[in-house]
Amino acid sequence: MKAKINDIREHLAHFKGTERFYTFPLCKTRFTDGIKYLTEAANCYWLVTDTSIMAKSLKDRSEFVTIDFKRFQKEEQTYRGYEAEITYGDGNNTILIRQQYHITDFPLDDLRMFFVNDTLMLPGEY
Repeated sequence: MKAKINDIREHLAHFKGTERFYTFPLCKTRFTDGIKYLTEAANCYWLVTDTSIMAKSLKDRSEFVTIDFKRFQKEEQTYRGYEAEITYGDGNNTILIRQQYHITDFPLDDLRMFFVNDTLMLPGEY
């Protein structure tokens, strides 16, 4: 599993810009090559769908939304009562909303994405 996580991280670092845009039919969010790779490599369609829907709902508060996934260490999980959290911000250190997840199968401990112009992307693709 550790090798797979390292492989995913390494590949994500190489995405600079995108050659093609894709669309989630359910929420009509566009996404980039990097997000497409992430959903397939980490089998995390749920994460991308959740973040797309939430980011769309925040468009009236900020045209640019940062999305930060963080898995907590075991000790923190016990203290907090949940395994992971996604924080949505405006890019200027203002937190717009937080979502907690009691259980997650997402393999990475942390991840940052951006949502701008109805498009979900990795920071290197911005």
